[in-house]
Amino acid sequence: MGKQSSKLKPETLQDLKTQTKFSDTELLDWYKGFLFECPSGELSVEEFRKMYRSLFPNGNAEKFAEHVFRAFDENRDGTLDFREFMCALSVSSRGTVETKAKLAFKIYDLDKDGFITQNEMVEILKAMNKMTTESKKGLSAEEKTREIFLRMDKNQDGNLSMSEFIKGVQTDASIMHLLTSASSTD
Repeated sequence: MGKQSSKLKPETLQDLKTQTKFSDTELLDWYKGFLFECPSGELSVEEFRKMYRSLFPNGNAEKFAEHVFRAFDENRDGTLDFREFMCALSVSSRGTVETKAKLAFKIYDLDKDGFITQNEMVEILKAMNKMTTESKKGLSAEEKTREIFLRMDKNQDGNLSMSEFIKGVQTDASIMHLLTSASSTD
């Protein structure tokens, strides 16, 4: 693709202002940093893994980074462009509980079939455990999954729909804690 223009186009800036919760100045600053780190204008999965490794130097962030990358890669082209990156960053850093829950659902729904299975949740929770700690304190990924499904799977079909997931996160703060903590000691 070659090097991207170092200036953010006005229409792109306007689109990002409507799609994110960042100001013009913040978007322009992020754009400069993004191009510095990714001169091609695209962030590869390996570069994304590297970023996560630096954020979690005492753990193994590889697998979790891949799952997050997959959720952020809206057009599924194997790279994140600036728009995808900023939309994901906006939700994760400034989003509402509902938008964060929707993003978490995308991360947990590994096969993109619109449901989270117990196996998918165990996979993500294990990846989170590896990323944040090598010790196995608190509940195991399987135990957390059983607890979450008991609370969230209202129709008891063994799958969590997006609406079950969002409702569960919105109505039970302990679920959000289970979903986001790698070593819960509830």
